[in-house]
Amino acid sequence: MGISKPSPAFSFLLIFALYFSFYTITPTTSSASLQDQFINCLHKNTHVSFPLESTFFAPAKNVSMFSEVLQSTAQNLRYLTKSMPKPGFIFKPLHESHVQASIICSKKLGTHVRVRSGGHDYEGLSYVSEIEKPFIVMDLSKLRKVNINIKDSATVTEKSRVHGFPAGLCSSLGIGGHVTGGAYGSMMRKYGLGADNVLDAKIVDANGKILDRKAMGEDTFWAIRGGAGRSFGIILEWKIKLVPVPKTVTVFTVTKTLQQDPGNKILSKWQMVADKLVDKLFIRVIFNVSANNGSKTAMTSYNAVFLGNKGMLKKVMNKSFPKLDLTPKDCTEMSWLESIVYISGFASRSPTKVLLQGKSPFPKNNFKAKSDFMKKPIPESGLKGIFKKLLKEDNPMMMWNPYGGMMAKILESQIHFPHRKGVIFKIQYVTNWPQ
Repeated sequence: MGISKPSPAFSFLLIFALYFSFYTITPTTSSASLQDQFINCLHKNTHVSFPLESTFFAPAKNVSMFSEVLQSTAQNLRYLTKSMPKPGFIFKPLHESHVQASIICSKKLGTHVRVRSGGHDYEGLSYVSEIEKPFIVMDLSKLRKVNINIKDSATVTEKSRVHGFPAGLCSSLGIGGHVTGGAYGSMMRKYGLGADNVLDAKIVDANGKILDRKAMGEDTFWAIRGGAGRSFGIILEWKIKLVPVPKTVTVFTVTKTLQQDPGNKILSKWQMVADKLVDKLFIRVIFNVSANNGSKTAMTSYNAVFLGNKGMLKKVMNKSFPKLDLTPKDCTEMSWLESIVYISGFASRSPTKVLLQGKSPFPKNNFKAKSDFMKKPIPESGLKGIFKKLLKEDNPMMMWNPYGGMMAKILESQIHFPHRKGVIFKIQYVTNWPQ
C-alpha cells in the first residue's frame, strides 16, 4: 500500500461502539427478572467473577446510577430524551469471557444487545434500540488495556516521541467503533486511515467464540475495517502498526470572516490545493457562524497539523498556499501527541493526560450530522449559496477534511472503505440545538 517500513505494533483491548444484533427468540418479562436470568446465565458461562455493584446497572435497582452510566458516554442528547427507549439494564464486562457469556445468554434469553465503547455514534446505535425490544447495553469501557511492542520502551507516549497512529480527530472516540468506521486522523494523508494500519483483530462472533484474523478469515477481517462493523462481531482487540512521526510537529489555526475573504478566494484556492499539498500537511476547514450585536457573520478556520518544524512549513505554504498569508506567529511547534490535544479542540497547552479521560472538550448537545465526498471543487456561486444558508441557521457547523496523499494511493478495495482516489475532500454538515 506504499506505507513505510514495518513499525512497532500494539493491541487495544476495548471496543466496538456500534451495535451487534440478535433477534428475539423467546419473550421475556420485566427488566428486573431479565437481569436476574442474565446474571444466572453468566455465572454458568464464565469462570471470571463480576461484582454486581460495579458491573450491573438497572433502573429497577438504582435509577440515578443507571441514568448516570447511560449518559456517561452518550454523545448525542437527542437519544437520551424521556421518549427514547431505555435498556433493561447496562452490563460492564471486566473480562473477554464476560463478553462471550453475554452473547450466549442474550441469545438464550431472546434479548437484543447494543454494544458501546465510546458512544460516539451519531445516531445513538450503541445505547438505543427503537425496534428490537427488550434490549440491553453492553458497555465495554472497563476493557482497557494496551500492549506495546517497542524495544526498550514501556509506553509510546512516555518513551517514544517518534511513534504515533494515524487516527483520532475527536477525543471521545472508542477505538472499536472508530476503526470499524475507518478511523480518520490528521496523518491520514501521510499514512492512510487507522483501519489501513490494522494487522490483526480479535472478535467475539454470534456464537460466543473468540476469533483472530486467521480464524475469522480474510473476508470478515476485510469487512470489519472501515465498513462500520455492525453485525460482524464484537471487537475485543486490534493489533495495529505504529507509524514514524517527527519529534517536532507544527500546528496552526487561521480564521477568516467573509469580509476578510472577499469573493471566497482563499477558500476556492484551498479546494484546488488541499489534496495536492505535501502529504505531511493536513489542513481542514471548519465553518462557524458568529453573532455580534445582532449581526451575523460566517467564519472559516483553517486548522492544520504539519509533520515538521515551522521553517519547513513556511516553505511549503509559500510555495503551495500563499494566499492564506500564514505568519510565524500563527504557528506553534509541539510533539505529535500534543498536536492530538490541539486538533481535538482542547484549550491551548492542555496536558496530554486529558486524552486519557475519553471526554470531549465541547459540551454535549442535540445534533444531526451528514457527510458528502467531493470530487470537484464547489464554484463561487455554490460557495455563496452555502454561506447564505449557514447565516440562516441558529447553530450550524461544517468541516471540510482534505484527502489526497496516501488516501489516493490505497486501492478502494483494500479495506471496506471505498472513498479513495478522486475524492478531494469530505464535507461534514452538523446542526445542533439546546436541550
